[in-house]
Amino acid sequence: MMDNGASGYILKNATQQELNEAIHQVASGKTYLGFEVAKTLQAAQQKGQNEIVLGKREKEVLNYIKDGFTNGEICQKMGISINTVDTYRKSLLATLNARNTAELIKVAVVRG
Repeated sequence: MMDNGASGYILKNATQQELNEAIHQVASGKTYLGFEVAKTLQAAQQKGQNEIVLGKREKEVLNYIKDGFTNGEICQKMGISINTVDTYRKSLLATLNARNTAELIKVAVVRG
């Protein structure tokens, strides 16, 4: 998104304080990345191009999937909407280049 002109990026679970800071930074012509986003990008750079880096919430969803929970059960456990869980699941499938849940778990286990 930043390559396409975005000036900042925060997660939807950002605090009011983080949102205010992001708005002020971007309004003053600077760029802003939320703490979790910056941490994930830094980890990706440290691990190199061949490594796949998942965010904290993606890992949490993946663990629930691994344990056999449905999207509805995951949304209740995490306190997020079922649409958000579905988005995480689709993102995991794309990131790990898996066609279905079984392959997703297989790839995750193989990659550690």
